[in-house]
This record gives sequence, C-alpha cells and structure tokens, in this order.
Amino acid sequence: MRIKYTISVVFFVTLVIIEKENNILSRVSDKLALKQTPQTPLQPSGSFNILLKNNGSFTSLGKMDSAFTLMKRRLENYSEHQEILTRGKKHILLLATTRTGSSFVGEFFNQQDDNMFYLFEPLWHVEKMLTLKTGGTNATASVEAYRDVLQKLFLCDFSLLESFIEPLPVDHITPNLFRRESSSSLCEESVCSPVVKGVFERYRCKTRRCGPLNLTMASQSCLQKEHRAIKSVRVRQLETLRPLAEDPRLDVRFIQLVRDPRAVLASRMVAFAAKYKNWKQWALNGDVPIDDDEVRKLKGNCQNIAMSAGVGLRQPSWLRRRYMLVRYEDIARFPMRKATEMYRFAGIPFTPQVKSWILKNTQASKEASGVYSTQKNSSEQVEKWRFSIPFKIAQVVQRVCGPTMKLFGYKLVSSEEMLTNKSISLIEDKVFNFV
Repeated sequence: MRIKYTISVVFFVTLVIIEKENNILSRVSDKLALKQTPQTPLQPSGSFNILLKNNGSFTSLGKMDSAFTLMKRRLENYSEHQEILTRGKKHILLLATTRTGSSFVGEFFNQQDDNMFYLFEPLWHVEKMLTLKTGGTNATASVEAYRDVLQKLFLCDFSLLESFIEPLPVDHITPNLFRRESSSSLCEESVCSPVVKGVFERYRCKTRRCGPLNLTMASQSCLQKEHRAIKSVRVRQLETLRPLAEDPRLDVRFIQLVRDPRAVLASRMVAFAAKYKNWKQWALNGDVPIDDDEVRKLKGNCQNIAMSAGVGLRQPSWLRRRYMLVRYEDIARFPMRKATEMYRFAGIPFTPQVKSWILKNTQASKEASGVYSTQKNSSEQVEKWRFSIPFKIAQVVQRVCGPTMKLFGYKLVSSEEMLTNKSISLIEDKVFNFV
C-alpha cells in the first residue's frame, strides 16, 4: 500500500511538470511565430487523463512508462524550440549609476544599429511613476517592476512599459518616451511614423522628422534585429536580475560600469547643481557634517555598487560567463581596446561603423564636450575632476567610500598637492576577470 501511494505522489508531480512544460512550449511557439499577443496555453493531451483513476492510483506500469516517454519527448521538443529561438541572439544590459559615462559607453552599442536594437534608459518611466505613487519608499515594488519591464523589453514586448508612460499611450502611440532620440533604433525609417500636426514630441528624433512613437512598430523592428541592448542607471542590485539570467528565452550579458566616486560626485555637483547645493556650500564654507543625509546617501550608493560588483566578480553559477566589470577610466584611456573586449564578451562582431564612431568621438574638441555630450576627449576626461573637487570633499568621499574604491583600484590622496599632481596616477592597474 505504501508503494502504491508513493508511486501516486511521484506521478502527480510528474503531471505538474508536464503541465508547466506545455505552457512553456506554447510561449516559445508564439515567439517563433513573431506574435506579440498572449496565446492560449496548450491543453493537456488526453493521454494524460487515462493514467489516473480511483483517486489518483495508476492502472499499470506500462502506462507509467508511457507517461515518462511522453514527458521526455516533449522536453526534447522544447529544448529544440528554445535553441532555435535563442540561437545567436544576445541581450546586453549596461548597468551603471549617473555620471559614470554610461551614455558614452552605451553609444558603443547604439552605433551598431544594423543588427542591434538599443534602448536608452527605459526604466526612467518606471522610476518616475513609482516615485509619484509611493513617494519612492517601496523598494520591493521598484525591484520587481524594473526586472519585469527589462525582461519584457528584451523579448521586444513594450506592453508593460506602456503602463508606466504618462499620459498613457493611445493605440500604442506616444509622444512622451524619454530620450527617444538617444536610441537609433527608435528613429529608423521603419519606426518613423508620419508627423502629426499639433502634437509636440519633446524627445523627437534628430536624424529624421518623425511623428509620435508607435510602440507596435518599435516592437516589430526589435524582433527583426539580431541583438538587443539596454542602458540603465536605475538598477541598484545585480542579484535582483537573476531571473533574467535564468530565463531560457534570453542570453543576457551584464556589463557593470563603475567610476571613481570622487569623479562621480564632482560631475554631479556640476550637472545637478540644485540637488547638490549642500555639497557646494560645504566646499565653500566649512566642514562636511559626516552624519548628514547626503553623506549617508553617498555611502549607501558606494555600498550598493560594491555589493553588485562583489556578486558579479564571485561568478556564481547563474552569472558564469555573463558578467563583466569595466572602469570608465580604462574606457576613456583605451577606448578601442575596451570596446573590443566588451564586444568579445558579449559575443557580437565588432563592426567598422562602431570603430569609426569611437575614433571620432574620443578625440572631440573642448567646444563639443558639454555636460551631457557623448563626444569627449576621453584621455582628458579621466583627470578633469581632480581640478574641480576641493580636497576636503575628496577626503569625505574617501572616508565613506574607501572599501569600494579599494575594490575597484582607485588610490586615495593624502594632500591637495597629490590630488592635483597629474604625474601621480590615481588608478591602479587592475584586471577584472569576466570569463
């Protein structure tokens, strides 16, 4: 009797697995047909039903063997469909924080627009709405929303992102997508809808005159591209993105971009002067109160970056060969070399058009190098912050971000003379393994 019930339990679990596998097969088939609307899951085959009678007892070992054979065949079919779906396609997520050079580095992928669908900060809409709804206090909601929106976007599904755009798109059309012009993919001819008189689009395309963005057309364009890349400064912890790495429909590569926190703060004090007025005041008039909320926020940011990098550099099984850490300083000094490494890591051919863009945009004139410009004289940018941040502010950053700086190979300064002496490098030669 005990054996009889044990067999029943085992095969009940087997049936549950088969049910889930059926649903997965249905979703894979939908994607292979390039359909975006949800489809009805496959119904269980009648062959499942004949296995059970008398409250779950199995009738014969022969029928149990048939169930195993059927399950094995279906799983083999699913594996075959999955391989067809993901073969050759790469999904790159560039993770950073503000003022780390992520817009510049994102262009390394944006410029490969023949076979790359690139999105610039789509999570801006998610953060904005959640901040309005929750006051920015519900961290769990943010984590889940960021992850789910990214997952959908990598599958070329804009439906979830639409729900965060205000005002809501009408018939999947919106003039309000944040920084649309920063994504070449959203300004291509195939995504360029007719201009609508009287409709103002703040982030309109610069390369051609287009009307409001049709997200259905964007989705279709995305499905036609070989690879997809997204740049975001809003994900705080790499660990929260584990479901993306484990999604069999995706082949995600995470590139985490970091920068010397002293340089980041110096840049933010210029770009976001109103938000960093306390820091500017401290720089002019007195000591920095170490227990101030702004200082605690800086410390928390450094800790979050270090925690994410710590997970990536440990290479747990779900991140193996999927994580790369890159310093902005290394990219600025050796842009072609680092770009080559990033493309090799992502498993994507490094095209001549990207190389040409890098050559042109790492030797820009001073006139072209504005606060938000992606044109930089990159070698000069590495050292520029050292002459704009007061030594006492640099000391505060070193005090609260010391462990993070050590992890990434940034040297501490002990005097103002050392800070401003360009003959002294503040960047250690350091290799971060990513394969």
